[in-house]
Amino acid sequence: QVQLAESGGGLVQAGGSLRLSCAASGRTFTNYAMGWFRQAPGKEREFVAVAGWLSRDTLYADSVKGRFTISRDNAKNTVYLQMNSLKPEDTAVYYCAARWGTTATMASDFGSWGQGTQVTVSS
Repeated sequence: QVQLAESGGGLVQAGGSLRLSCAASGRTFTNYAMGWFRQAPGKEREFVAVAGWLSRDTLYADSVKGRFTISRDNAKNTVYLQMNSLKPEDTAVYYCAARWGTTATMASDFGSWGQGTQVTVSS
């Protein structure tokens, strides 16, 4: 199992930016796809973005495409989510997740999860 720890959440005004980080430890980062999911109050956890091991394969939810960018620094075992042009509907707890192998968009395909970091966007 890979242990994951997110950071970088906070309160931001609509139109602002935040950068989330997720540090992995416990096992080699090699060949793990890394994803970001989010969960708003009263809603199910939803896919946000995922990046494959070599970052060539990235996928985004339609709701964040063009505003969010996922990247990873494999030397630092860290994955990032740069969030620009934030909207109040982006308010949620953001979770980092890892799975060995190829990218995926279903939460059930990911075996390791962080504790989450709160992102709140005010209007």
